[in-house]
Amino acid sequence: MTNTPPVIVWFRQDLRLGDNPALSAAAKTGSPVLPVYIWDTDAAGEWAMGGAARVWLHGSLQALDAQLASVSSKLLLQAGKTAEILLQLAQDTGARQIHCNARYEPWALSQEQQVKSVLAEAGVTLSRHTGGTLLWEPESVATQQGKPYQVFTPYFNRCLSLLPEIHPLPAPVQLIAPAQWPDALTVEALRLLPTIPWDAEMRALWKPGEVAAMQRVQTFLQEAVAGYPQARDIPSQRGTSRFSPHLAHGEISPRQIWQAVEVFSSGTSGSSVKSATATFLREIVWREFAYHVLFHFPHTTNQPLKEKFRHLPWAENADWLKRWGQGQTGYPLVDAGMRQLWRTGWMHNRVRMVVGSFLTKDLLIPWQDGARWFWDTLVDADLAINSMNWQWVAGCGADAQPFFRIFNPVSQSEKFDPAGAYIRQWVPELAPIESSTIHAPWQAKPLHLQLAGMQLGETYPHPIVDHAEARSKALMLYKQIGESSSPTAG
Repeated sequence: MTNTPPVIVWFRQDLRLGDNPALSAAAKTGSPVLPVYIWDTDAAGEWAMGGAARVWLHGSLQALDAQLASVSSKLLLQAGKTAEILLQLAQDTGARQIHCNARYEPWALSQEQQVKSVLAEAGVTLSRHTGGTLLWEPESVATQQGKPYQVFTPYFNRCLSLLPEIHPLPAPVQLIAPAQWPDALTVEALRLLPTIPWDAEMRALWKPGEVAAMQRVQTFLQEAVAGYPQARDIPSQRGTSRFSPHLAHGEISPRQIWQAVEVFSSGTSGSSVKSATATFLREIVWREFAYHVLFHFPHTTNQPLKEKFRHLPWAENADWLKRWGQGQTGYPLVDAGMRQLWRTGWMHNRVRMVVGSFLTKDLLIPWQDGARWFWDTLVDADLAINSMNWQWVAGCGADAQPFFRIFNPVSQSEKFDPAGAYIRQWVPELAPIESSTIHAPWQAKPLHLQLAGMQLGETYPHPIVDHAEARSKALMLYKQIGESSSPTAG
């Protein structure tokens, strides 16, 4: 310990020690380091963290505190208005420097400017560091006309041509502790966990934190990446990386993932593995694209990027929205996905596309309603990804799937869950049904349903809508807003 004033590190969406530019910069000063996390419930406004993400955050903060303890430090937790708390901490400790890593959400950029202004008036410097959240800064990638990209493939190609050398920063070996630690809250005092323990299965399934994130990377590379291009579409298999909640909370950086994948790929001779890793890295760039779009088009959190979709006559049906959210639509694959989401805080990516298409095109419920439901129920809720992916599936955003491509929830189920394994896991009342009819139980013979102990409308709902009729209606409304493309089957 020393009487030298500390340097404050303001942790945000970067709950890790490794490849943390703000923490590394603070440690290099040679001064004591005061790590701070502030639970500011007002800063994000309508995009305050949802219930599932708060459950994850509880564990992530505990894990970060344990990591800091391993380098002779600890995490100082506070709650309230960020600018006021940072200013008070600076005044109480004599700190003149505060370091943070960049965020890109509209509310976070606004908060950053406010904090910087308040601190500057008191003679305290806020240093914002890039490189730990994204591989490419949103303003650093542009078309030949100097404009932001709205289509992924040219953005992807441009990014690869600008790929920086990947050198993640090492975690500090030891941090100098302040002479005195200000008073702090416990993580329990933040009340991140629900009062009614609906999160038991979710908490049992996931392990938040930096150590767990790195372990998940290694497990994925050793056990799953070789089959990733095919297995990532099969919801009953663990074919995806499941890195998303770790990335969303900053427990691992894109640089760390990129380096780990490249090292693994270079150590193998098989062309299929190299192709698989290249396919996976493309998904990392898709995340970067989402931040690129959000940064340049901040209105896309609530409004479509394609202006004409503001005029689509969306339906207002609270009952349908509730049945969709509860997994009671009568379409087994849709219901399985929504129940997986509710119980685990996560949903397989292929199924996310199906349930999103069903909400926006079969039920014609606004994509914003789906985005908000996901925001509250996903442990990996990320404003950039959530906004762009929902606009993608609704056909109204950047590089969007055409509106006239409407996923058929039955054919998607038959193709990607042919034996019904995923459906049986999450919709157990359908488990006794034969695989040939589990995708559309309303088409099963009454005797078969009776033998399985099922009665449609009681043990499992009738379909909420007829897909063929709903599709025709959606295409008719789409035509009304001036789209000239020809419809195709999904």
